[in-house]
Order: sequence, then structure tokens, then C-alpha cells
Amino acid sequence: FAIGVIEIFGNEYLRKPTQADVHCLLQVAEARDFPGMLGSIDCMHWEWKNCPASWKASFQKKLYKVPTIILEAVTSYDLWIWHAFFGLPGSLNDINVLDRSPVFQELYEDRAPKCEYVVNGHEYKIGYYLSDGIYPKWATFVKTIPLPQGQ
Repeated sequence: FAIGVIEIFGNEYLRKPTQADVHCLLQVAEARDFPGMLGSIDCMHWEWKNCPASWKASFQKKLYKVPTIILEAVTSYDLWIWHAFFGLPGSLNDINVLDRSPVFQELYEDRAPKCEYVVNGHEYKIGYYLSDGIYPKWATFVKTIPLPQGQ
């Protein structure tokens, strides 16, 4: 089954964004007043019902009563999943996953998608991802405002 899915859908759905895809993402983001935004990033814990008993301690966190596997995903405005990193143990958190993420390995190796945009008169050459509060204060993460004051 998995081989069939890969053969039929792989070229379209199981790939990194091309430079043309990145250009389109940036155009839409700019039109929505988010210049430079490549998508949103977050992690979720997927329950692993049949986790082997000998692995439970590695895949279980106090927050969850069951073993979980973590999925890190980057999605765009249209809910297209451009990046999925799946299989890390549920005992980790978003930061531990980030340390192992291929998306940020590419950023570190200067192989991240190329993009140029201007915000408040400053030119940037690295896109960013919308993220929640646990992510580090890196230029590639823009966090939501926890308590917005007005418009």
C-alpha cells in the first residue's frame, strides 16, 4: 500500500517546496500582510496504541497518559503540508524536535528556501514561520501576540 501511495502521489505531495512554490507562498503571504511568511510550524503528539512495553518510558511524557509519537509539520495558508517530520518519541518537546528537524538543518547549512522581502524598511533574506511561544527567539520564528491590545 505505502509503495503504491508513494509511486502515485510522491512527485506532487511528498516533496519539498520548489523555488516556484516558495515564490507563490511569499506572494500570497505578502497579499495578506505577512511578507516573508513561509507557513506555520508546530508539533503534535500522536497516540501510539500498540507501543511495545519496553519502549513506553521513552515515548511517554507526564502530560500524556499514553505513549505518543511526535509529528512536526509546516503548513501553508491553504493547509498544504510542506514538511512533515514524524516518529520522534513523545517524551520530547517542540524544542527537542526542532534540534533534529531537517527544515532547520537546511537553514543551518544555508540550503533554506531563498526569499527576499522588506519589513519596516529592513531587508530580509530568510523566510519565517508562525509559531507558538515555546519556539526560540530566532529570526525564522514569528510568535503570536499573547495578549493583543486593540487593533
